[in-house]
Amino acid sequence: MKRIIYLTFYFEPDLCAGSFRNSPLAKVLAEKVKGDCIVEVYTTMPNRYDTYHAEASAYEERGNLIIHRIALPAHESGMMDQIKSFYTYFREVIRLNKGKKADLVFASSSRLFTAFLGYILSVKYKKPLYLDIRDIFVDTISDVIKSPFIKFFMLPVLKLIEHQTFSKAVHINLISGGFKSYFHPFKGVQFSEFTNGIDDEFLQVVSKPQRLRHETNTVKTIVYAGNIGEGQGLHKIIPQAAEKLGIGYQFILIGDGGAKGKLLLELEKRQVTNVEIRKPIQRNLLIEEYQKADYLFLHLNDLEAFKKVLPSKIFELATFPSPMIAGVSGYAKEFIEREISHSFVFSPCDAEEMVQGIKEYPVGQEIDRKEFFNKFKRDHINHAMADSIIQYL
Repeated sequence: MKRIIYLTFYFEPDLCAGSFRNSPLAKVLAEKVKGDCIVEVYTTMPNRYDTYHAEASAYEERGNLIIHRIALPAHESGMMDQIKSFYTYFREVIRLNKGKKADLVFASSSRLFTAFLGYILSVKYKKPLYLDIRDIFVDTISDVIKSPFIKFFMLPVLKLIEHQTFSKAVHINLISGGFKSYFHPFKGVQFSEFTNGIDDEFLQVVSKPQRLRHETNTVKTIVYAGNIGEGQGLHKIIPQAAEKLGIGYQFILIGDGGAKGKLLLELEKRQVTNVEIRKPIQRNLLIEEYQKADYLFLHLNDLEAFKKVLPSKIFELATFPSPMIAGVSGYAKEFIEREISHSFVFSPCDAEEMVQGIKEYPVGQEIDRKEFFNKFKRDHINHAMADSIIQYL
């Protein structure tokens, strides 16, 4: 019986893009190799948000799909906490694989070290490494870290790890077409572009007609759901926009993250009262909030690295018949304007442009995105990607 090592830091029942991508993909992959191969997932106990806790088993067997969940030390979203968490995950995966054999190593990574762990295991077993790259960590960290001293010592080490890891892979999937130019130096590697997609839970949603919502709501709601971190930069846009829009608009933010404190401070400083922050919730409840929204909101901080990314949240929000308001640039901007009707894109962190766009945006339109649904169904993408992975067994 062959064995695939499947590495993903996040997996169900955790609430985040990594979990939503890898949970269904692992199931499809296991189904396709049933009878010939075991798919062994190494992940963590739910840990994405400090305010969201879900019960999960440390070990599960679902036929030929085996799931190991590693408990992490208590942490928040600081860099040192993240390093400790990844070290625990790294060490435990190595320990759990002692004395085992493998035929293929698959790693889905947004932060470089899950990919690097895949590299270590592929070298150990002398087997192919297939990487799914969800973010360019070195590119992002060079933007996020402001200290020249830390950059001077950290970046050369990270670039060396990145070069070793990516050079070893036989196949690298790029979740965003915006990553292509960054990967040009890596020769002899097969590349693909299996993006994120729309999950069945969202495709099965029956939403209220858009016009009815606008006629019954006197206060327009703008809903954001997801991480509240430096990468999203909500503290640089929400308080400023809410202040300008006034009491005719209500922001509902559902989530948690390392920059929540900055957001709360800015709201208090401006004495903004039309912003409500709620804890993370499960998908079935989130769908209800999306259905009630007048506008669905997405934002990335104004960093150079984010011009290459394609946020998974885009696919989620596009499912609902409400206008998408997106503060993004680069490839994400191009993608939304090309693929998603009834959307408005503004420059990241530009509250003036955002407010003007919302006020001028025509409301009450019927929104039909069936073409987008058919093109980006998660299930179709997962089947194609699983076939791509299997060819290296």
